Amino acid sequence: MSIFEVAENENGWAVVVDSPYNRRLTHNTPMRISGPAAGHDLLKTEADPTGTESLGTMNNCGSDRTPWGTYLTCEENWNGYFGSTEERQDQKPISMTAEQQRYGVGVDGWGYDYHKWDARFDISKNPNEPHRVGYIVEIDPTDPDSTPIKRTALGRFKHENAANTIAPDGRFVAYMGDDERGEFMYKWVSRDVYVPGGDTSTLLEEGQLYAAKFHDDGTGEWLALTPEVTGMSKAEIAIFSRIAASQAGATTMDRPEWIAVNPMATEGYCALTNNRERGVKNNPGGDWQEVGGPNPRAENNFGQIVRWYPDGHDHASKTFSWDLYVLAGNPQVYDNVYAGSDNINEGNLFNSPDGMMFDSAGMLWIQTDGDDEGEFVGMGNNQMLVGDPATGQIERFLTGPYGCEVTGLCWSADRRTMFVGIQHPGAGFPTADGLPRSSIIAVKRDDNALVG
Repeated sequence: MSIFEVAENENGWAVVVDSPYNRRLTHNTPMRISGPAAGHDLLKTEADPTGTESLGTMNNCGSDRTPWGTYLTCEENWNGYFGSTEERQDQKPISMTAEQQRYGVGVDGWGYDYHKWDARFDISKNPNEPHRVGYIVEIDPTDPDSTPIKRTALGRFKHENAANTIAPDGRFVAYMGDDERGEFMYKWVSRDVYVPGGDTSTLLEEGQLYAAKFHDDGTGEWLALTPEVTGMSKAEIAIFSRIAASQAGATTMDRPEWIAVNPMATEGYCALTNNRERGVKNNPGGDWQEVGGPNPRAENNFGQIVRWYPDGHDHASKTFSWDLYVLAGNPQVYDNVYAGSDNINEGNLFNSPDGMMFDSAGMLWIQTDGDDEGEFVGMGNNQMLVGDPATGQIERFLTGPYGCEVTGLCWSADRRTMFVGIQHPGAGFPTADGLPRSSIIAVKRDDNALVG
């Protein structure tokens, strides 16, 4: 990860090269492990026999700012870094544990090949090392000397982001998605209340982790992941949150990615990107993923955005009602449920909603990471759209370069600049013009008025 300061001058926005805040967090940056999993035997390694210290954070996705000014960065596709050098017998892969299989830890990894050169990533030598990744990491960007903290209480999975808010009674609430087909939505509610300027050390340590259960009648509940419900210890729930959520009976989802909380109304939104395994017998994921509720389509390649309304206008509530804000689709190709919801038309076609963020006026910005061929014809490159929660109207705002994912959004303090992330542009690296680079673009109005 990179933390850097930017400033605006007569030539636009630029990095402040000599800023004291600029730093990088790498796979070898020292970090502290906190919460119920800290010190557990499953987190102990030869390099860290205490199970309380870790090196690095990897494949981080979204980062969300807390009310006290730190950022919660999310370890997502960390499993691909691990592999095994153990010899195979009769050309068969080594035996994998059920926990490793559930978290996608494999023998060969994803081609990074760290395990061939660093025993830390070799599961045949260090089987506990993967248990030390997959968490929310709290970082203080204003203190370059601070040590990042892995907050195990918020669960371990493929974290997309951690949209947070404060409940009416002052407790801290974080919503999280697990970016995997057939996995779950989660919520963390702190035990203690947030006091501006006060002690925040326990807010991400003591509290309750929940997984979402959606009912077909438009109601839902947050299932507390407790030892009584799951048959697992608090540490095991933190380390194997996916298994705990399955034990509790949570609803499998179509790849829950970014979550956004409306600052103008008590409601939350989750981008369900797609799920080609929904409704498919003997799917590669192994578990039967029934069609219904917020996941209404089999072999869902377009995705949808689910919206929920906490009962009592309280984000700490254990119950909610829900609906679908949008069902992405293509009315140019289909005249059935795959055409999408009524607020989809030829002028705003998109698929695979991914990133999401609300602006201060309560408008929802939607970013995509999908395709543009076959049944996706007419959708073009990945894009960013803006939606009105009250009317359901959605309009395209910008499109990215070919091959990119549009992801990440924030504003300058005066709201006159919008910063948008453009990830992995181009295809077939390298191109004739060299290697395309991920970047952050700054969007301003010609009249320098507010944007978003």
